[in-house]
Amino acid sequence: MRQIEAVQRLHLWLETGDGMLLGLGRIQLLELVEELGSLNKAAAAMGMSYRAAWGRMKQTETVIGEPLVERSGPKKGFRLTPLGHEIVRLFRAWHQDVENYALVRARDIFPWKTEAFREDPSKADATG
Repeated sequence: MRQIEAVQRLHLWLETGDGMLLGLGRIQLLELVEELGSLNKAAAAMGMSYRAAWGRMKQTETVIGEPLVERSGPKKGFRLTPLGHEIVRLFRAWHQDVENYALVRARDIFPWKTEAFREDPSKADATG
């Protein structure tokens, strides 16, 4: 058998009957809003329009029923609400747990070397 070095990639998201709740793209968007203080800058960093970013945030906030971002400061930037911070923390913990389990199983099942995917923040996936 050929020498194979595989990289595990998982696409995980949560949805409800009301629509998309959370995915990695939305979590990355929230993280960038917190880091950059701007939804517009966060959207641009992810290669998406402000309108698309705003729509995704509003859809998630509508499903949750509470805001995840709020206006801040005199220049009307954005920051995460306490719930926004908690959602990011919980999603990241869940995502890591699932990835760790899947990696162990892949290594048990397949005859080739399998490594975890390492996220490159400059190439964020804006779909979730």
